[in-house]
Amino acid sequence: MTRTVHLIGAPMDYGADRRGVDMGPSAIRYADLADELAAAGVEAVDAGDLLVPRAEERDPGDESAKFLPEIEDLCTRLADEVADAIDGDRTPLVLGGDHAVAIGSMAGCARDADIGAVWFDAHGDFNTPETSPSGNVHGMPLAAALGRGDFANMPWANAAGLREENVVYVGLRTLDEAERDAIRDSDMKAYTMSDIDEDGITEVVEAALDYATDGVDGIHVSFDMDWLDPHEAPGVGTPVRGGATYREAHAALETVAERDRAEDVLRSMDIVEVNPILDESNRTADIAAELAASALGKRIL
Repeated sequence: MTRTVHLIGAPMDYGADRRGVDMGPSAIRYADLADELAAAGVEAVDAGDLLVPRAEERDPGDESAKFLPEIEDLCTRLADEVADAIDGDRTPLVLGGDHAVAIGSMAGCARDADIGAVWFDAHGDFNTPETSPSGNVHGMPLAAALGRGDFANMPWANAAGLREENVVYVGLRTLDEAERDAIRDSDMKAYTMSDIDEDGITEVVEAALDYATDGVDGIHVSFDMDWLDPHEAPGVGTPVRGGATYREAHAALETVAERDRAEDVLRSMDIVEVNPILDESNRTADIAAELAASALGKRIL
């Protein structure tokens, strides 16, 4: 049976300081996403973009977690869209927007299911309002989903019911001090870029999938485009040198697709943090569209 992918645009930039990431969904679509998915042998149904008021029209509010009511509203609506897609036998592909949208992606993915999460990101995204040096919620989505700190009292944020033992990072390379301590003290698994250098991308992703899928109904894959080296993907708000190469990124998501073909593990995915204002000739969005296709089964042969 042909897989149906349900595209959901989440053009939110409340979670970041630098404007422009709200145009990410449009840039990824413009990068021939539909054709890339067709080449992967899947049917794409585009639900359009969720309505998101401009950040300039809103008060950031509490500096420890800026725009939190607006993020709650968007993530609650996004969770409903993701859950409805899964109920309709479609695979949700959420186009960000900043990484805070993953709070909603995971909440919808986990409705009536136990899930794991594989987190491709340069950053830990494990700050809380109490520890964040910036107050930007795109640095907090995993902490939110796991109910850390103040998020323990926010049912909309920790609705995914994630367990630390089913969360795994792939390719970390920069952490705030409080995040480093919290990750070390957690039951999450964290593979750094050094692990990829030592063991190779395919072996690391295979191990990550083993960890994330143990005892759950399926996984959510969250892919921040700043996971790639900025020479490959310049159009991101928080670039960090030393990231994954173009080929490593494809190999990583091809490995996800191979596991999914064998075990039907992929329930949902998001691709986030494409900022066209900072990009070069839509290059980062082009790669995002290609990587989505790789995760959903596009193969050379």
